[in-house]
Amino acid sequence: MSCVQSCTSVPHSDEEMSVPDYMQCAEDHQTVLVVVQPVGIVPEDQFFRIYKRIASVSQVSVRDSQRQLYIRYRHHYLPENNEWGDFQTHRKVVGLIAVTTCASAKEWPQTSERFHGQKEVFGSTLYDSRLLVFGLQGEIAEQQRTDVAFYPAFDQCPDVEKRVEDFVESIFIVLESKRLDRATDKSGDKIHLLCVPFEKKDFVGLDTDSRHYKKRCQGRMRKHVGDLCLQAGMLQDALVHYHMAVELLRGVNDFLWLGAALEGLCSASVIFHYPGGTAGKTGARKPKQSQPADAGKRHRPGAQEVLIDPGALSANGISADTSTEIGRAKNCLSPEDIIEKYKDAISYYGKYKNAGVIELEACVKAVRVLAIQKRAMEASEFLQNAVYINLGQLSEEEKIQRYSILSELYDLIGFQRKSAFFKRVAAMQCVAPTIPEPGWRACYKLLLETLPGYSLSLDPKDFSKGTHRGWAAVQMRLLHELVYASRRMGNPALSVRHLSFLLQTMLDFVSDQEKKEVTQSLENYTSKCPGGMEVITLPDGLKLPPVPFTKLPIVRSVKLLDLPASLRPHKVKGLLGQNMSTASPFIYSPIIMHNRGEERCKKIDFQWVQGDVCEVQLMVYNPMPFELRVENMGLLTSGVEFESLPAALSLPAESGLYPVTLVGVPRTSGNITVNGYHTSVFGVNSDCLLEGLTNVKTGGCLVEVVPSLPRLQLTTSLPRSVNVLAPLSKEELSSRVSLQLFNGETQQLTITLENIGTEDIQSLELTSKMVNTKDGISVTGLPISSPLRHVLKPRAEKSGGTEGGKTEYSHIKSLEAVLNFKYSGGPGKVEGYYRELSLGVHVDVEPSVFFTRVSTLPATSTRQCHLLLDVFNSTEHEVTVSAKNNQDLVLHASECQRMAIQVDRIDFESLPQREPDPQRYASAKQLEEERLRAQGCQINSKLGLCWTIPSLRRQGEASVEGVLNQLVLEHLQLAPLQWDVAVSGKPCDCDVVAQCRVGEAVELEVRLTNRSQGPVGPFALTAIPCQDYQNGVLNHELQDAVTFIGSNTFHIDAVKPQEKAVCAGALLFLCTGDFYLNIRFQDDSSSSGGRELPLSWFCLPSVHIKALDTPPEAGA
Repeated sequence: MSCVQSCTSVPHSDEEMSVPDYMQCAEDHQTVLVVVQPVGIVPEDQFFRIYKRIASVSQVSVRDSQRQLYIRYRHHYLPENNEWGDFQTHRKVVGLIAVTTCASAKEWPQTSERFHGQKEVFGSTLYDSRLLVFGLQGEIAEQQRTDVAFYPAFDQCPDVEKRVEDFVESIFIVLESKRLDRATDKSGDKIHLLCVPFEKKDFVGLDTDSRHYKKRCQGRMRKHVGDLCLQAGMLQDALVHYHMAVELLRGVNDFLWLGAALEGLCSASVIFHYPGGTAGKTGARKPKQSQPADAGKRHRPGAQEVLIDPGALSANGISADTSTEIGRAKNCLSPEDIIEKYKDAISYYGKYKNAGVIELEACVKAVRVLAIQKRAMEASEFLQNAVYINLGQLSEEEKIQRYSILSELYDLIGFQRKSAFFKRVAAMQCVAPTIPEPGWRACYKLLLETLPGYSLSLDPKDFSKGTHRGWAAVQMRLLHELVYASRRMGNPALSVRHLSFLLQTMLDFVSDQEKKEVTQSLENYTSKCPGGMEVITLPDGLKLPPVPFTKLPIVRSVKLLDLPASLRPHKVKGLLGQNMSTASPFIYSPIIMHNRGEERCKKIDFQWVQGDVCEVQLMVYNPMPFELRVENMGLLTSGVEFESLPAALSLPAESGLYPVTLVGVPRTSGNITVNGYHTSVFGVNSDCLLEGLTNVKTGGCLVEVVPSLPRLQLTTSLPRSVNVLAPLSKEELSSRVSLQLFNGETQQLTITLENIGTEDIQSLELTSKMVNTKDGISVTGLPISSPLRHVLKPRAEKSGGTEGGKTEYSHIKSLEAVLNFKYSGGPGKVEGYYRELSLGVHVDVEPSVFFTRVSTLPATSTRQCHLLLDVFNSTEHEVTVSAKNNQDLVLHASECQRMAIQVDRIDFESLPQREPDPQRYASAKQLEEERLRAQGCQINSKLGLCWTIPSLRRQGEASVEGVLNQLVLEHLQLAPLQWDVAVSGKPCDCDVVAQCRVGEAVELEVRLTNRSQGPVGPFALTAIPCQDYQNGVLNHELQDAVTFIGSNTFHIDAVKPQEKAVCAGALLFLCTGDFYLNIRFQDDSSSSGGRELPLSWFCLPSVHIKALDTPPEAGA
């Protein structure tokens, strides 16, 4: 590939420079210009390798002198710019280095001819030239020539730099001679008038003998000599010549050259004050060895070498002894004066339309100086002036270059947004409609460079911190331009990335209509190239970070959910703390607590289980004005192997907070951290990390995963219920059943347990408890049988014994019980974990029948009594009430009737007695209540009371347990002293009538059984005969009818517990009739054994004897 030698641009007039050199700076005035160009066909890469080596020789110390010669290299320079070399000598091409290839001696003549033709282009100004030939070997290459260097190959040229230094020294010799010629010019009135190209026609026909003309010639020549001195390294001499030129030219109003003299004066002063240069990092030069203050002393000896004979300044000659004309202390401008002189020079240039390039370059140089001085506002004024300088019709490339340089200069003075503006204008110029082949890659590159100026970064993390920076409208416009440029470049991935960035970072500033348009464009792009989380690297090395859609949807909170109550793992209490990593003999260790502090602040106090589905709840909302479809939404985790189960959701427009539950399954045990979530929205896959989300509430993201455990599934014969337990129940239940029963009704419940997990159940334990009542559900069937069956029997609430309390009988009572199944197995059991499955049983008890009043009547037998019950039907149905050995009682709705039941007295003392348990019975009152309850249960079992609702085919038990009072219990209690009376060996009790013959002795026997806890007696019993005439009259005067054989008083000695005592006697009936014997307890004054005992203990049966003349019938 060859290097083009000529410039293809729009033709310009020969009277003005066509292309400004925007890279010029003030110190370039002391450089000599050397053009390096290829001749013939030279590979481009090889040419620029050599060019770079040549350009490295930018500063040469002249031998036998303390001066430095600075060289400025260009590989492309327009010949018309060279014609301005007299105006400013640093614009003159004084050296040419040609690079060519020559394969054989036959090609050498043609190559040499080309070289000479190249020299002719700049021939009028060249001081010297060199030709570097590569590839030619042989006789020709062995010739020793100063202007030609032969090298066998591009990589075999070790002395290129040395040859360039020799070349520069030869240029210095010519330069020095020309300076001497100009400084010692004694042509008198014939000083040559230096002109710029457009002035030549204006000076035709002028009077060359006028004083005005001669001063013009002197002023311009003095300025020209100043340029030569500056290039030759004589800074102080240049300053003096510039000062003198300014005075001469100002006097003749030669404004164009006056501006040039002022600019030269500024350049020399800048070089003095800023030896490091003003071009910035790229053009920085090595500072001179001596300090600026010593510059004059250093250059003075060199100046003395070229001085002419001292003489007064006259109109016909130039005096070179400038030291006597202007004080050396005033030669150099101060930093402030430099800028003022630049302003003057630019204003003089502005008077000439053909000097636009000179004016523009002067503005650029002044800006660079002001940037060094950190005077940004003044620099911006110079740049603003440069913007409006008219350079005529520029090509598109020249426009791009101009705007790019303006951008760089604004950036140099810290005007970032202004810099970005011109960079963006340059980018748009790259794809102007007039360009046949728009440079979209160059446009894209320039647009990227404008981002910092608009406070725009392509990293979305920069937009998650604090408030938005910059103008959102301009930023969105720029992002749209990046998207369009990316598409025209044929890179849809870039378009997707920039559109995603626009949506993510500018969502708050985009209108509803724009949101629809942007998302539609994004979907069109992603249909061809889906967006992802990979980093996009551009050819220039710039990396575009991924753009996760954390605002589509917006997440406000992240909450890790505990497992359902039936699946939560519990640690065996005895094993708590065994697996702690830090063991210490001290109760408190601040170092240990500090080490665990960070973990505890994030770790959640519940556990997940390996192999079980875990849930994380996100509260999200859709900021879009349309329905937002989110696909493939799942969790991002670390720590353990985790299988995420993605979900898809559709959020309505501007939905407000909406709960979304993401699920997954941990496949191993350990600690798992939820780092974020991933989504797919509009074809863009995003990994959204929680640490990058702002205003997100989370209760912690680290949770422990315990080893796998078995899973039990519970089913019942009754349907499940959603009713919650009463407030007194503070536990979560795995399952609930609810049923409605009448008071006393029985319902069978079958529970089925199934292991639906992957681990075997190795232990199973069942417990039950009541929740909120002591008279509630009775549970039978424990321990567990297979199949497990429990019978639930609600019992009635205690109620009052008054008629006024009937309104309470319609109250429905809720009863609750909880069955707990504790089980474990698998690896979880090894680590000491188990699970609990709980079943809540909720029963609504409707009233059935109530006993509003209970009383007793004595029966004929001392061991029986009559129980009188007032029964109330509180249902809305007809109820039949039945008891053992009794007729059924039919009650209508809300009807109350009395029911009499003959019942055997009960020996309550024979019931098992409970030992006082301080933990179960807190007081004697509770112990007494428990004793009464046991007595009530005994009575219920004796009565066998049941009710039936025929219309509903439902039945149940009725209980008097809650309405028994102390008096009734005493009447129902069997006396501890049991008295049995026998007549002639036959027991007499109830309605039994003993028969005997008149005149025959009748044996009477009284037996006492002591069932009390202590000994009783002695006692004295007296038998008193009487006759009942059935009219309320009792005849006790029976001395003629009945006589006792012996005494009618019976004595019983002390009787120990559980022992018996018998006393006997006889009597004789003298006549027929019905007789009664009343056996009474006689207070024996000699003993007080019976005085302290209650009278109810002495219930002796009444004896009925019928005396007959004839013998009693057999079997009577």
